[in-house]
Amino acid sequence: MPTNALRVDSVNSYYGDSHILQNVSFTVGSGKVVALLGRNGAGKTTCMNTIAGLMRPRSGSVTINDRPIAGSAPESICNAGVALVPQGRRIFRSLTVTENLLVARRRPTPPGRVVWDIADIFRLFPRLNERRHNQADRLSGGEQQMLAIGRALMTCPSVLLMDEPTEGLAPQIVAEVGKIITELRSLGLSIVLVEQHTNFALRLADDVVIINTGEIVARAKASEIVANNELIQAYLGVH
Repeated sequence: MPTNALRVDSVNSYYGDSHILQNVSFTVGSGKVVALLGRNGAGKTTCMNTIAGLMRPRSGSVTINDRPIAGSAPESICNAGVALVPQGRRIFRSLTVTENLLVARRRPTPPGRVVWDIADIFRLFPRLNERRHNQADRLSGGEQQMLAIGRALMTCPSVLLMDEPTEGLAPQIVAEVGKIITELRSLGLSIVLVEQHTNFALRLADDVVIINTGEIVARAKASEIVANNELIQAYLGVH
């Protein structure tokens, strides 16, 4: 099994003529959480969308378990083992909880990844089980985020991209999301976590990548970033 589940190497992505990602490189170890941090507009979501295939990089490579995926269609990247929990959740609001989960169901190809089924999602999120027949737009914000995570897991990923999973959530639900991320890591899932709640991300992450105006400015263990107050203040704006 590859040491790194995900490798991003010298990736350049553009919006039109605007050069957004500039030679971005980092790796995510198998069963590790990497926090991708930076201020608003730094390029974090662009990076996630590039990995997931929603944007095509102009140059560079992205590999998932040593399989090149840069420039592939999103469905091919999903089948290779990458799932995105998008910013804003983007659930299917007119479908029920169960329908949202079933529409994403996949079987991993090649085999070897953890297989998730709807019963597994309901064990992980008992509240979704209680509301399984409810239309998704009737869920609370926290429940909708759980559904977005559950829908991504139904694709049986080996790498999970989570873009602002705590956005707009109450502190109690934020803590619950943190426990879920920890549990998913314990199951061997590799996670890229984009977060504005820096302290939350630093508590969960094994490694941290800081991006600023489209360039990587720091890569280190989370403990090293926590100890570097000057770096945190310069690029993250928190103490």
